[in-house]
Amino acid sequence: MNIEGTKEYWIKSSDQDYITMGHLYNNGDYTWSLFIAHIVLEKLLKAYFISTQKKNPPFIHDLLRLAEKSGLELNDEKKDLLDTVTTFNIRTRYDDYSNDFRKKCSRTFTEKHIQGIKEFREWIKKML
Repeated sequence: MNIEGTKEYWIKSSDQDYITMGHLYNNGDYTWSLFIAHIVLEKLLKAYFISTQKKNPPFIHDLLRLAEKSGLELNDEKKDLLDTVTTFNIRTRYDDYSNDFRKKCSRTFTEKHIQGIKEFREWIKKML
């Protein structure tokens, strides 16, 4: 395994998804912008995992679990963010028949979470 090449792959892929997240958000597709935001962070966490563990990351989507397995030290605020963003993956893919999550994803709700995701993204990229 080429550690540096694989790490760069995950970072570049995350950067491309970040652009997609922005397009979805700007076009008012808030639910799917949050879904893609999960992928943005997941890919960066996988890049971090490769950096610290020198092996391929596990096939998991739980962001906090992935961070913990990589040895990433997080404060409670960052742990809460990762737990919340992980739910966006599940709730977007498996929304209930009443579309509760879709209804919850107003511009204000999404903007608040996108801001936290951007801050986490910038923070972890500094360590890569």
